[in-house]
Amino acid sequence: MTSLEVQRIGQRLPQWVPWATLGASFALAYGILATAGSINLLGGAFFGALIYVVAITAVSWVREGERWAKDRLASALVVSAFVVVMIPLVSLVWMVLSEGMKRFGVDFLLTNMVGVYGETELGGAYHAIVGTLIITGLASLISIPLGIFTAIYLVEYQGGRIRRYVTFLVDVMTGIPSIVAGLFAFSLFFTIAGPGYKAGIIGAVALALLMTPVVVRSVEEMLKLVPNELREASYALGVPKWLTIVKVVLRTAVAGITTGVMIAIARVIGETAPLLITVGIVANTNFNPFEGRMATLPVFVFRQYAQGGESASERAWAGALTLILIVMILNLGARLVSRFFAPKGLSR
Repeated sequence: MTSLEVQRIGQRLPQWVPWATLGASFALAYGILATAGSINLLGGAFFGALIYVVAITAVSWVREGERWAKDRLASALVVSAFVVVMIPLVSLVWMVLSEGMKRFGVDFLLTNMVGVYGETELGGAYHAIVGTLIITGLASLISIPLGIFTAIYLVEYQGGRIRRYVTFLVDVMTGIPSIVAGLFAFSLFFTIAGPGYKAGIIGAVALALLMTPVVVRSVEEMLKLVPNELREASYALGVPKWLTIVKVVLRTAVAGITTGVMIAIARVIGETAPLLITVGIVANTNFNPFEGRMATLPVFVFRQYAQGGESASERAWAGALTLILIVMILNLGARLVSRFFAPKGLSR
C-alpha cells in the first residue's frame, strides 16, 4: 500500500456528493441538449446517467482512491441498469392506468356487449371477465395437479430413464409457441367432437399445455431446495415416504410452489392467439365452458382495439387494466397463502 493510499483511508465522500453529482450531471446533459436545440426527456436522462457514471467515478478516484472508485463505478452501473429496466415497466403501467381509467368503472365491469354498436358509452367486459376466470380456472385445475405430481416424481422418486425423457419433454414444451398449443387443442376436439363443437374447455386445454411445463419446472426447483435432512429426520421417525412428501416437503416448499403456480397463471391468462382460435369471441355472457363460444379479456381487448374508434379504444384500454388488476389480485392471494401456510420463518 502506497503512502497516498494510506492517506486516503477514511477520506470517504460525504453523503451529499453523489446526489449533487447526479443533479449536476442531469443539468449538464439537458443544458447540452438545449444548446443543441434537441431537448428530449428520455435522451437527456440517458445522457445524464452516462455523465454521472463517469463523474462519480472520477471524483471518487481522486478523493477515495482506486478501490472505492471501482466500487462506485459498479454501484452506479447496477443502479443504472435497474432504472433502465424500470422505465418501460413504469411507463407501461402508467399508460394502462391513464387510458384505462377513462372507461373503467362499475358499469364496465357489470355489463356485456349485447346490442352495443358504433360510438357509444355503453358496453363492458363482464362477459369477458367471466370467460377469462372460467377458462383460466379450468386450465389451472388441469395443469397444477399434473405439474405438481410430475415434479414430485422427478425429484422425490428420481424416475430413472423416464426422468430424462420427461425433463427433455418439459424443456421442449416450455418453448412451444402459444399458437401451436391453440392449434393442437382445436385439432384434438375437432377429431373428438366434430367441427361444429365450440366451447371454453378447448381454450382451457390449450392454456393447460402452456401452463403445465412452467408449473413442473418451478415446482421441481422448489422441491430441490428442501434440505435432505428434513426428509431423513422424517424417515427416522418411521413416517412413510408419501406422508413425508405431503407433510414435510410440500409444506416446506409451499411458498415457492405458490409463487411458481402464480407465475404460470400470469403466463397464460393474457394469451390471445390460442383463445382466438379455440373459443373466439361473443357479445353475451356464457357460464357453460362445455357448450358455446366464450369471451375472454385478451380477445376482447384485441377485438375492441382492432375495431377502431374512440369508444372501442377506451374499452380496450379498460379491458387491459382489468386484466392487470386480476393478475394483481391473484398475486396478492398467493402472498397470503405463502404467509399463512408456510412454516414459521419461511413465509417471507
